[in-house]
Amino acid sequence: MVAYDELGSLVPIKRTLQAIDCQNRANKDSEEPSNKRVRPLSRVSSLANLISPVRNGAVRRFGQTIQSMSFRGDGSGGKTPGVPQKPCSKAAAPTPPKRRNSTLWSETLDVHQKGTFSTKEIKRQEAIFELTRGEQDLIEDLQLARKAYHDPMLKLSIMSEEELSHIFGDLDAYIPLHEDLLAQLATATGPDGTVGQIGQIVVSWLPGLNAYRDYCSNQVAAKALLDQKKQDRRVQDFLQRCLESPFSRKLDLWSFLDIPRSRLFKYPLLLKEILKHTAPEHPDTPHLELAITIIQDVLSDINMKKGESESQYYIDKLEYLDDRQRDPRIDQCKSLLCHGELRNKSGTKLHVFLFTELLVMTRPVTRNEHHCFQVYRQPIPVQDLVLEDLQDGDVKMGGSFRGAFSNSDKAKNIFRVRFHDPSQGQSHTLQVNDVFHKQQWLNCLRSAISVHHPADVTTSASSPAADAHSKRRSSKISSIIHTEEADENCPLTPVDEMYTKLKTKQFDKSDSKVYWRTGLIFVHS
Repeated sequence: MVAYDELGSLVPIKRTLQAIDCQNRANKDSEEPSNKRVRPLSRVSSLANLISPVRNGAVRRFGQTIQSMSFRGDGSGGKTPGVPQKPCSKAAAPTPPKRRNSTLWSETLDVHQKGTFSTKEIKRQEAIFELTRGEQDLIEDLQLARKAYHDPMLKLSIMSEEELSHIFGDLDAYIPLHEDLLAQLATATGPDGTVGQIGQIVVSWLPGLNAYRDYCSNQVAAKALLDQKKQDRRVQDFLQRCLESPFSRKLDLWSFLDIPRSRLFKYPLLLKEILKHTAPEHPDTPHLELAITIIQDVLSDINMKKGESESQYYIDKLEYLDDRQRDPRIDQCKSLLCHGELRNKSGTKLHVFLFTELLVMTRPVTRNEHHCFQVYRQPIPVQDLVLEDLQDGDVKMGGSFRGAFSNSDKAKNIFRVRFHDPSQGQSHTLQVNDVFHKQQWLNCLRSAISVHHPADVTTSASSPAADAHSKRRSSKISSIIHTEEADENCPLTPVDEMYTKLKTKQFDKSDSKVYWRTGLIFVHS
C-alpha cells in the first residue's frame, strides 16, 4: 500500500505511521506526567486527511477506503487540528412556555414566623394572597394583550384600527381599576406580611367592576369578528407565531381576551374562601358577607346585559325566506337560553336557537362573506311547544327512501319538538351528539316551557299523545315516508290532502304518485 507525499512521490504507509508515532511522542513529552497508560498512536478521524489530494483515481479510491478506518487513541475524540468537523444535526429543543409563579403565602415565611400563626389564620392569609396574586396576573395579561397582540398587528397593518378596537375593546381602561385594588391591599399589609382587614376594601372597590358590562356584552361580536379575520393568512400566521412563543403560555389570543370575564366569576369564590377561614367575631365578617352580595349583583347585571346583547346579535343574523316565518315574538326575546348544532331526521345539520319566547331552527349560510342563519320552517313559540324525550332506537335517522328498508342502526340521543296543536305546524325530530348535550337541551327546554306551563313540561312515552304518535309511526306507509306537518300559514294543497289520506289509510289506488314539498317521493299503487 502506497500514498503520495506533498512532492508527488510515493510514500509507504509504514513511513507515514512512523511519522505520526514520532509526533505523538513529542506531544507526550510536553504534557504533564500521568499514571494512566497511553497508547502511542493517537486516534485520527481519517488517515486520508494527512495525504495531499492527487488526481490519480486509484489513490483517490484508496483514500476513500482509508476514511472508514480509525485508530484507537488517547481519547481526543478523533478531532484533527485544522480539519473542520461536521456539526451535530440534533434539533434544538423548543423554548419552554413561561410559567406563572405558584408560590404559596406560607412558603414566603420562615419557620419561626410560620409557627406564630394558627392553621385557620394561615388559610385565611393564603386566600387573601391568592386574590392579590390573581390581580397581578390579570394586570400582566391585560398589558400583554396590548403589547404583544394589539400594537404589533396595528403597526404591521395586519388589522385595521377599527377592527382591533372592536375585538380588544377598552382593555387599557381596566388596568388602573385592578392596580387600585393592589395598592389598597399593599397598604393594608402589615410588616409580618399579613392583611388584617380586607372586607371594607373590597366593599368599596367591587362596584367598579360594572365597567365590564360593555366589554362582556361585546364579546360575542368580537369573537365572531376574530374568527372571521383568522381566515386571513397574515392574521393566521401572526397568531400562530405568538402561540408558539414562550410568553403566550400556550394560550391563544381569545384566551387572553376572555381572561377578564373568567376573572369576574372567581371573585365570589375567593371572597367565600376568605370568609370561610375568618372567625365569626372578626371585624371582616359582616363586610365580607356584604361584599359577596355586591359581587353577585354585579355579575347578575353583567350576565343580563351580556344575554341581551348575545340574543340581539343572533336575532340580527336571522334570514327569513318568507315574511310569514317572522314571528312578532322574536322582538320580545331578551335572552338566548341555549343554541347549538343538531341534526334532523333527514340528517340535515340545523343550528337551533332557544330564545325565551321562541324555538328557531336555522341553516348556517354565508352571504357576501358574512355568516348568517337561514330560518328553517316555522319557529315554534315556547308557550305552544311540546317536548318529547325519545328513547334510543325509537326512530331511524337518515330520511332516505332506501334507508327505510335497510337494517341500519337506530338513532340515539334524540328528542322531538312540536306544536301543542299539530295543525299549527310541523314537528321536528332532533339528534344530539351525546347523552350529556341531550340532557342539557332537555333541561333548557323544560325550563323554558315551565315558565308558561309549570305542570306540563315533557310528554312522556306513556302519554296519550305519545301513544297516538307511536301508532301513527307503526303504519306501513309512515314507516317508509317521513313527512312533517303542514305549515300553519300554508293553505292545504293537493299534496297535503294526499298526505292526509296516507295517514288515515284512505289512500286511493287510482292515485299513482305523490309529490311532496320536501322532496320528490314516489308511492306506486
